Order: sequence, then structure tokens, then C-alpha cells
Amino acid sequence: MPDVFRKRQPAAPPAALAAEAAGLAWLAAAGGVAVCPVLEVAEDHLLLERVAEVAPTAAAAEDFGRALARTHAAGAPRFGAGPPGAEAAWIAVLDLPLSDRALPWGAFYAELRLRPYLRAARDADALGAEDARALEEVCTRLVDGDVPGADVAPARLHGDLWSGNVLWSARGAVLIDPAAHGGHPETDLAMLALFGLPHLDRVLAAYAEAADLPPGWRRRVPLHQLHPLLVHTVLFGGGYAGQAVRAAREVLAW
Repeated sequence: MPDVFRKRQPAAPPAALAAEAAGLAWLAAAGGVAVCPVLEVAEDHLLLERVAEVAPTAAAAEDFGRALARTHAAGAPRFGAGPPGAEAAWIAVLDLPLSDRALPWGAFYAELRLRPYLRAARDADALGAEDARALEEVCTRLVDGDVPGADVAPARLHGDLWSGNVLWSARGAVLIDPAAHGGHPETDLAMLALFGLPHLDRVLAAYAEAADLPPGWRRRVPLHQLHPLLVHTVLFGGGYAGQAVRAAREVLAW
């Protein structure tokens, strides 16, 4: 019997645990990065195999970059598609809108990843009117198709790929806590950079070699960080609002 971890999430809807399990299964099916095995799905908990963590190495980081490229390349039916069997999704305790429409990436990102959290941040007085206008202008440009790097096929994203959701085992990186959906591959990469990851330069270099990243992807990092920054603004306010606005103004300066 493997060592196990029982995960409860009292602040989230019960369906969020089933969606998490579906996301882990979908990511595992890609044959890329390993995910934490789910042993049991119940209404009030997930039973997961505990990951025995070790210190990450440069070699493990490079393996992770190549494996993440394979996960992304497994694709998704459309931008905003959820894992099979998941009718809704969450990021932390917030709703993560899914889509059954074939939207171009710019419209998907603006309408389903930025504007819902922009509205919530304004309603919570975490963003002032002038700052919100900068973010809204980014959304307008996205909908109009006036941003570079938008012409990509939907990738199979982890969706909440900050460093805390990457565990390092003796066999390499293991992913936990996804908000899995179809999206732009650079979004996962940008989130890895947002909160720091050991050997991130090795991860990105190996990913770029395996996936043949298009030119200018590093410049687009602030654009792809807008979603997690707005999520954190809604959840925590404070400095995250300022970071989101700075990222938006950097995008508008292109």
C-alpha cells in the first residue's frame, strides 16, 4: 500500500475535487509530465499517492521541460475545453470558466481568463478605474487580434502551474493541483516564471528545444501572467493588483 495523502478543500465546491481528479487523469493521458496518482475520489476528499520529495537537479529540470512540451502537444479540442467528465473548473476556490465554443485564443483569453477576474477585482475595490482601463485595453486588443503569438493550436494545460504545484521526486517532476483546460502553451510557462522555479532556465531551454517555441515568447510573458495575477488580486488584493497593472502596461507598450 503506497503512502497516501487525503486532500480536503472545505472552501471549494464539492465538484471541484472531482474536476481536479479529471484534470490529473487528462494530463496523465498525455504521456508527458507525471502527475500525482489519484487513488480515490469522494465528495469530500481526494485520496492521493504521497510524493516523496527530493531536491531538484538540473537534469530533472531538463526532463521536466521536455515532458511538459509533450503534455502541451497532446492538445485539447478547443480553447477553454475542460478535461473529459468535468463540467466545470476552478482555480483555487474561484470559478474557472470553460467554453463549448470554438473561440480564437485572443477572444478566449480576454473573455474567459481576464475579464471575469477584472470585474471581480473592481467589485472588491482591489483595482481603481484608471488601472482597470489599462487591463480592459489589453482585453480589447486581444479580442481584435492585435497581439502577437496568438496563432497557436489549443494545448493541454495544467492551468495553475506555479512552483508549488511541481513536486520533485526521485523519478522527476510530478504535477499536482491542476486547473486543467485547453489554452496557450506559453501560459503555463509564464506561470512557472511568476513565482520562481528551481532551475527554471534549464526547464525553459529544454522545453524550447522540444517544442520549437516561436520567436518573441519571452516578451509575451507579461501577457500570459495577467490571468494568474488577476486571480491573485481577487484572492489576496494588495501588491498583486499593482503587478497586474504593470504587466498590462508593458503589453500596451508593444
